[in-house]
Amino acid sequence: MKTFRGEPGIFREQPGGTKQADLDVTGLTLNFGGIMALSGVDLSVKSGELLAVIGPNGAGKTSLLNCLTGFYRPQKGRITFNGKDITHLPPHELVNRGIGRTFQNIELFPGMTVLSNMLLARHVHSNYGLVRALLFSRAVREEEVRHRQVVEELIDFLEMQAIRKTPVGSLPYGLRKRVELGRALALEPKLLVLDEPFAGMTLEEKEDMVRFLSELNGQWNQTMILVEHDMSIIMSISERIVALNFGEKLAEGSPETIQENEDVIKAYLGDGSPL
Repeated sequence: MKTFRGEPGIFREQPGGTKQADLDVTGLTLNFGGIMALSGVDLSVKSGELLAVIGPNGAGKTSLLNCLTGFYRPQKGRITFNGKDITHLPPHELVNRGIGRTFQNIELFPGMTVLSNMLLARHVHSNYGLVRALLFSRAVREEEVRHRQVVEELIDFLEMQAIRKTPVGSLPYGLRKRVELGRALALEPKLLVLDEPFAGMTLEEKEDMVRFLSELNGQWNQTMILVEHDMSIIMSISERIVALNFGEKLAEGSPETIQENEDVIKAYLGDGSPL
């Protein structure tokens, strides 16, 4: 297991500790005109858990994540996070409450370096305003050092030292995915929502990402919701799986249970072939 210098924010808790991140979704319904994206979806995530959400294209996976992170407003249903209703809160409020996210389509600033992209995420933890920033007092300088330390620790953890000052736009797609994960972690999220983090990666890049996510969850109890199409990855790292199809929850259970579920097999393959 890696060791981390100082007191980086994302790894501040000792192994075995858990940041509270209990999520409950009840009767979530979302439609766009006559298209039903989600229909009465129920699910829950407990602190320290890695929950995977699977389903064929158009099953409603990204729509679900967009509701959880404030980009869509459901017509019906309720979302609670650590006991508080967050159903209709905007994205920036959810970030302040501890929900971080990566996107299916990378949302980075291509002209900025890896380091700068990740430092941008630290604004939610800044405790000074414009006037204090302009004066650049000792307290502001000390806070900036702490923010830089968190980011440097994450760069070290994600093995991006060699590209830390490289513009993101010049990086291969797989490395950009890793930068986006680093930026999400720089928020110090209680709940990390990952939308197809392995898409477009080579086999070696996928193996590295599996290693990072496994350590985050297993050693540091980072709570995660993962949407991914690569079933071999899903089956290897998730504790529990929720399967969606046409906006409805099809099944829920352990990887072994889902792998043998006839409805899930039919939704993916249309016959009785095993996943």
